[in-house]
Amino acid sequence: MIKNLLKNIFLFFILIFSLILIFFLSEFILSRISNDYKTYSNLEYEIYLKSNGVHTDIVLPLDNNIIYWAKLFPFENTVSKSKNFNYISIGWGDKGFYLDTPSWSELKASTALVAGLGIGSTAFHITYYKDMQEDDLTIKVPISKEQYASIVSTVKKNLQYENGRSINIKTDAQYGENDAFYEAIGSYSIFHTCNTWTNNTLKEANLPSSKWLVFDKGILYQYKNLK
Repeated sequence: MIKNLLKNIFLFFILIFSLILIFFLSEFILSRISNDYKTYSNLEYEIYLKSNGVHTDIVLPLDNNIIYWAKLFPFENTVSKSKNFNYISIGWGDKGFYLDTPSWSELKASTALVAGLGIGSTAFHITYYKDMQEDDLTIKVPISKEQYASIVSTVKKNLQYENGRSINIKTDAQYGENDAFYEAIGSYSIFHTCNTWTNNTLKEANLPSSKWLVFDKGILYQYKNLK
């Protein structure tokens, strides 16, 4: 009886290890395979893809003839209330991760479980910047007016609204003086992460993207490969 129990435990751990291996291997392979995308000749705009080593944001010009982002995400919802910015960084993700996990050392098992299973709510994290520079984790991408308009449309479609306005999340969890959080729609999970959202947004805009990914490395690979 004990022998059978030990055998079943061993087989269980083999199964778990195999599933984890398949997950990471599949992500690595599919994140390196590119979707088809459209090449435009009139690249009027420049955006940036920015990673912190784990999570990716899309950084866009604050004001142009398509949108003035501060009308959708008011400066007044930041701690600084400052208006002296040229760029807005937009990231989507699990609300619990954003608000309850200021650093990885503070990650709770309950937060990870809720996020991983896709049963939590989601949020947009907005950060304003004065300047933006390329580096190993920040890549400048020239795009067309049509592609920019597609990104705007995706962000708007993924926002929650109340009386026609985006819903600011009142919290002390800001990462700095120039950021804020807003209620979003969609479900975060181990198969659809913040980076999956970024990748899908780029795909909808006919920009280079991966077949599927959950980590930031696939996005960086796609764009560094274009250089």
